[in-house]
Amino acid sequence: MKKLLLSIALIATSWAGAQNNTSYWQQHVDYKMEVDMNVENFQYTGTQELVYTNNSPDTLDRVFYHLYFNAFQPGSEMDVRSLTIKDPDRRVGDRISKLSEAEQGYLRVSSLYQNGNDLSFEEVGTVLEVELDQPILPGEKATFNMEFEGQVPEQIRRSGRNSSEGVALSMSQWFPKMAEYDFEGWHAAPYIGREFHGVWGDFDVKLSIDKDYTVAASGYLQNPDEIGHGYTDEEVEAEGDTHTWHFLAPEVHDFTWAADPEYIHDKRIAADGTVLHFFYKNNDEIKENWKNLQEKTEDLLLFFNENIGPYPWDQYSLVQGGDGGMEYAMLTLITGERNFGSLVGVTAHELAHAWFQHLMATNESKHEWMDEGFTSYISSAAMNQVMETYADNPHTGSYRGYMQLANSGAEQPQTTQADRYDLNAAYGAAAYSKGAVFIAQLGYIIGKDNLDKTLKRYYDEWKFKHPTPNDFIRIAEKVSGAELDWYLNDWTRTTATIDYGIKEVTKADENSTKVTLERHKLMPMPIDVTVRYTNGEEEMIYIPLQMMRWEKPAEHENWTVADDWAWAYPTYELKIEKPLSEIESIEIDESQLMADVNRDNNLYTAEETSAEAGQ
Repeated sequence: MKKLLLSIALIATSWAGAQNNTSYWQQHVDYKMEVDMNVENFQYTGTQELVYTNNSPDTLDRVFYHLYFNAFQPGSEMDVRSLTIKDPDRRVGDRISKLSEAEQGYLRVSSLYQNGNDLSFEEVGTVLEVELDQPILPGEKATFNMEFEGQVPEQIRRSGRNSSEGVALSMSQWFPKMAEYDFEGWHAAPYIGREFHGVWGDFDVKLSIDKDYTVAASGYLQNPDEIGHGYTDEEVEAEGDTHTWHFLAPEVHDFTWAADPEYIHDKRIAADGTVLHFFYKNNDEIKENWKNLQEKTEDLLLFFNENIGPYPWDQYSLVQGGDGGMEYAMLTLITGERNFGSLVGVTAHELAHAWFQHLMATNESKHEWMDEGFTSYISSAAMNQVMETYADNPHTGSYRGYMQLANSGAEQPQTTQADRYDLNAAYGAAAYSKGAVFIAQLGYIIGKDNLDKTLKRYYDEWKFKHPTPNDFIRIAEKVSGAELDWYLNDWTRTTATIDYGIKEVTKADENSTKVTLERHKLMPMPIDVTVRYTNGEEEMIYIPLQMMRWEKPAEHENWTVADDWAWAYPTYELKIEKPLSEIESIEIDESQLMADVNRDNNLYTAEETSAEAGQ
């Protein structure tokens, strides 16, 4: 079934790319690489054959490659940015500036040919600028052949050697990688601090390395009987000092591997057939946690399958390595010396990225909140179930993070390019917390059932593509019927905040009560008002936002729909057909799913009226 789903996705992708007069297309890459790694000096050499398919309607006269390891050199943009930003990432700090030549990272291209013709190119920091011998016309393919060499840097950020937990090699962003070209043009951003964007394709990688090293990688190992190391039940005796590992990774936009001579390699087959691989150090202090993690990982996988859509590949690997937690194709690197709750938590987040990055691959430089925010939302929901905490709102941490940002004076719009936030903390809160609140609050706006349907339809329509924010909100509009362009605009493209309050509650007549509501900030919202009566009854009054041109389905057995509230009016009068004396309390957004930056004015109680009468 998984292979069938993947084949359908590949066919759909190829069809969309071939139809250059359609509204959607994407480029395609096929990589073949052979790499020799020297574990004594952590240097490696490689050859790469890249078949590039230009599915765009444009003629390309140049291309760009990423050379990420060049960031780990004194004076690089990553180094200087870390030295000049007010709150540098503690993992980076001033460490790059102090690297010796033997500790630095580099990635150098020694030769590059297009269809057999020698090309001129220039290395500019972490980007290779290439002038083509012949333009690549729409619908045409070009074959690039390259020789390259690299040195693995000391473990500083995501990639590197000899991590703080003793992992020998965390090999992410390690090869010359073709930059993405889409309807906006080239995306050849330098590697300064943030994450990545890539072209989908098939990877065929052969890696030669010391035979004592166990390798975890994106893709399926093609020669397990020659390798052993836990990929088969049989012990394998290597001829010579090295093994050559052969991996195939279909329809991914990256290829990552890790290696260590002390890895324990466990396998577990999940209920959906996915083979889960676990690679962790032979360390008595962490073994029990990593054993217990395996069942939880399956539970998380099945949760995401049910609540987003089926995981389409046949395997997934959890690998101890890196400097925290970072997702890659069919694999994640996580630090492993954690308490059990933290280990499950980082696994939940990084595994969720298999959907909200490696299946719906948004541009993380431009729309980082879609990647991190959507992942934070769904992983919090998964943890709530898998760890059996069952909180009414598992996203309170995200709301708290957003509130701190909104009230800090340091907020920038979520449209800010990921490297150009003034503060790392502001980036983190905008991407993770505000991004998660975008989804949770959308459930408040259109209803939880519609939100759940939106996430599944988003998967169905945009897997193996590169959706933008507008693509997602259009799915939500189609599912619900509501007009939602205002929400996408005000929440992500501005720093407008939400603050609705109860201004006054007065007696209208003997049988009714007048409630005056007030909008204090600029962000529009529909309003849920919960009214509790002295006889124990409860009523939910829904005030639609006029610009939505829609009403939310009933979410309470006693549900009343009031007149629309047009945004420009700062106040709104609500009439309750009960005398004031029978009202115990009135509250705006009892669910607290609306990200109101000041909840002090959201609640009225009968005690307030009694206190005022006694003055």
